[in-house]
Amino acid sequence: GFPFERFVAEIFRARGYQAEHGVMLKGRCVEHEVDLVATKDGVRTIAELKFHNEAGYKTDVKVALYIHARFEDLKKASSDHASDIPLLITNTKFTQNAIDYGNCVGLSLIGWTYPHTGNLQDLIQETHMYPVTVLTSLSNQEKKMLIEADAGLCSAVAKDSDVLGRVGISKDTAERAFEESRALCGL
Repeated sequence: GFPFERFVAEIFRARGYQAEHGVMLKGRCVEHEVDLVATKDGVRTIAELKFHNEAGYKTDVKVALYIHARFEDLKKASSDHASDIPLLITNTKFTQNAIDYGNCVGLSLIGWTYPHTGNLQDLIQETHMYPVTVLTSLSNQEKKMLIEADAGLCSAVAKDSDVLGRVGISKDTAERAFEESRALCGL
């Protein structure tokens, strides 16, 4: 989850937002840790992020319900939150009930293929913010080492090839990963 928060924050920064992850905000009833607060042109988006590894998993209406409740608590706490845009972002698909509920209550949704344009897949391609997990030249363990070293984006590898050696990746593998990262990032 936490690497996903950092990853999505970088996507928003690449799109011109000021973005912070893991922000504590006071609601009317309780304090909430919000996964992402992104601001652009005076408009603030408050997003909850849900990451799932399970193939075929769909984010359902229960998730949309509880996230909407959190945003309502924040709105009731202060007029500062009245114009915030609530957003649910996931790396999975949504169930139709989650989509219907989000549309009904004004909860914006971004999933792997939802909405038709501006979905997570589109945002990644638009910003060239590919996670190192897409690199075919690295093993899962090597990808994990990069993520733990706060170099979880191909752009980080493409800009600083030394990071590969610093985490213990062999020279030959590092060269392949560096070139693959540069190609993905359009460098």
